Amino acid sequence: MGAILTLMMLLCLCLTTNSHEAARLIEKQQEREQEEAERQGFSSKPNWNNNNNNNRRVIDVKGGPESVVWVVQLSDLHFSVHNPDRALDFKTIVGPALSMINPSLVLITGDLTDGKSKDLLTMKQNEEEWVEYQNTMEDVIKRSGLDKNIFFDLRGNHDNFGVPAVGGSFDFFSKYSINGQLGRHGNVNSVTLQTSEQKHLFVGVDSTMSFGLRGPTNLFGHPTDQLLAELDLELSQWNSQSIKPVTKISFGHFPLSFSASSNSGKSLKDIFLKHSLSAYLCGHLHTRFGKNLKRHHQSIHHFLSFPKLLQFNIHQMPSGSTVNCSFEAPPVEEFWEWEMGDWRKSRAMRILAIDRGHVSYIDIDFKLGTKNTIVLPTFPLDSRLMSTSSSRRMYECQIMLPSSYDSVRALVFSVSPIVSVMARIFDTLPGNLYLVWESSMTKLVDNTSRGDLYTAPWNYKVFEDPSPDRYWLQIEVTDNLGRSTLTELRPFSVNGLSAKLSWTWKEFSVMGCQWAALYNPILWSTLYFIFFILLTPKALLIYSKKQHTFKTFIANKGFINGIAWVLQELCRVPILWYGMLGYLLHLIFLPWFSGQVFSDGKDREYMTYMGWVVKSSDGRGKHEYVGSPDIMVVVLPHLFFVVLPSILVIGFLAAERAIYREYFLSLSGKKEDDFDKGKMSFLLYGYQGIQNSKFHFGKRWIRKLLLVVCLAICWMHFKSCRVLVKAYEMNPLIHFPGFSFSIPLLLAYAVYKSRNI
Repeated sequence: MGAILTLMMLLCLCLTTNSHEAARLIEKQQEREQEEAERQGFSSKPNWNNNNNNNRRVIDVKGGPESVVWVVQLSDLHFSVHNPDRALDFKTIVGPALSMINPSLVLITGDLTDGKSKDLLTMKQNEEEWVEYQNTMEDVIKRSGLDKNIFFDLRGNHDNFGVPAVGGSFDFFSKYSINGQLGRHGNVNSVTLQTSEQKHLFVGVDSTMSFGLRGPTNLFGHPTDQLLAELDLELSQWNSQSIKPVTKISFGHFPLSFSASSNSGKSLKDIFLKHSLSAYLCGHLHTRFGKNLKRHHQSIHHFLSFPKLLQFNIHQMPSGSTVNCSFEAPPVEEFWEWEMGDWRKSRAMRILAIDRGHVSYIDIDFKLGTKNTIVLPTFPLDSRLMSTSSSRRMYECQIMLPSSYDSVRALVFSVSPIVSVMARIFDTLPGNLYLVWESSMTKLVDNTSRGDLYTAPWNYKVFEDPSPDRYWLQIEVTDNLGRSTLTELRPFSVNGLSAKLSWTWKEFSVMGCQWAALYNPILWSTLYFIFFILLTPKALLIYSKKQHTFKTFIANKGFINGIAWVLQELCRVPILWYGMLGYLLHLIFLPWFSGQVFSDGKDREYMTYMGWVVKSSDGRGKHEYVGSPDIMVVVLPHLFFVVLPSILVIGFLAAERAIYREYFLSLSGKKEDDFDKGKMSFLLYGYQGIQNSKFHFGKRWIRKLLLVVCLAICWMHFKSCRVLVKAYEMNPLIHFPGFSFSIPLLLAYAVYKSRNI
């Protein structure tokens, strides 16, 4: 009937001259037909709408439960020709799991392939791995029965190793990825899941560097000002167009602690705070640093820059403890950052659900095989990792939707029919778990259900409490085969309070430190310190009457006097002092080394402490620095573990030589000591009477200990050089002789010099 009406309208409109009016009438008729179709039936397939923008898509989510949508996230697959089990397990596990879960979106947040040699030292693109990724994803999509269009993948740093330009012959992501095959070529892509009640906006952001350097100096995300402007625009697309509530979520590869700022100083965090995201989903760090790689960000107006460098707790402290319920109060600028585990070793998958604006997730470990039943509680939320200040304000100011609080809810995914679902709440106030509430949960029945949502009504006001972790929730699911599945106990706070959860030191080091902002302060603090310990003793030796010698140290012991004496002994060996000073100046003003940073092998680029110097992308032959702060993985370890220890050990070798000289002269009788020999016995005991000790090390054991330290420094330095040789195809004699041999030669000369008195 609708088609006949449309043809009649077209026939009438052909007789008129007003084409604009014709278009308007046709558009209205199509809208009426679409609304009629939505009322009369639902489709299990997503209804796509490009929304007049190639990077924007809208999915009309059909079927119940209408109050909930859920998506799946996978990250860091690292498909490798050297580890075929990763792709094989992905085929075997992920396809059936997605079929059981039936998500509205599947997000794959980077590092699709490994791009590493078998010894893990050479890092560049391998087309065979990309072919494997394409074939594996086609198989997974087929097994899952899902529409290919709901899959979104994006680049990680491994997918960008050695790629000189996007769209070039080595850019296999554009050729083999799902986004590439479906024409999603922008760095920012968005998709909106739309139900009758809400909109759920997902925005993916690819912040990999424009020049894809080889590893290891390709570690950080590098958002540009243009990318941030596009991201801002995508997150704003529904601000003035929708009367429905909008939940905003962004996904990318890099955690914010491993994301640099743009040239203007803006960051991804600034954009996310501006739009008060519900969450930013990412990967990159895997699980080797810990399981609590989560972080709550909140806008704190502070005139000091310290909060921009470090965050010591998972929860960033709010600027005020009270809640402002006035209508003039500005909205809370905050969002959660949830890094997830990797598929590479952990075989991890995440299911994220949005239930009437409440965002929750569960991370699943497939290392032990497939799961028969998966349970995701969607309300109440975990007060440790999901509560927000805005939720607290909405509850205390009574501006929340009561219907979103009136039941305990959980999504249940299972390969077998479910016979019972029980919800239990425990009270920990007595000092142990005490069951205070138990209820059977019932499934919401819908003829066109996308999944099973179970609910249990409750009086949520009974569980109001000033403690965010007093009450704990657990859900038990039993299928028709008698198999029982229990969720982990999780604390909750209906009034939106956040329970404290601390990072371990490893977790803090990768989530709490803003490494892109810390690189230059750490670099220059280290360089200033090294110059200080080199130049200050030399200046005192030249211009001061007070000289620090072995005698003055014995007469006036102390840590400062000891270090001053050691460093002045270094100054008394001109070749070593000037050699170390020259090497430091070389590190600052000259290239460290040159190597192949791209897979094409055409040109050699060189690296300084400011980054790799490469030809600009505009083709004008200009040069620019790229890869900063990524180069910190080379620069800072070299300064901390090679240069600084070398200066100290050379100084100690010179000081040991002075000790032995005093001892030798005292034995030969060539000098009358004018100080008490007893005071120096604690240093000279290694040279006298040691033959009678059962801990016999031979003569000059201090020197021998320092020789071991020298060997350790050289071993560490040569290991680093080996990594660089393999990574950037360099010859140490040709491409970085100064970097390779300066420190070992200075150490060798110091050892040789210490033999003579």
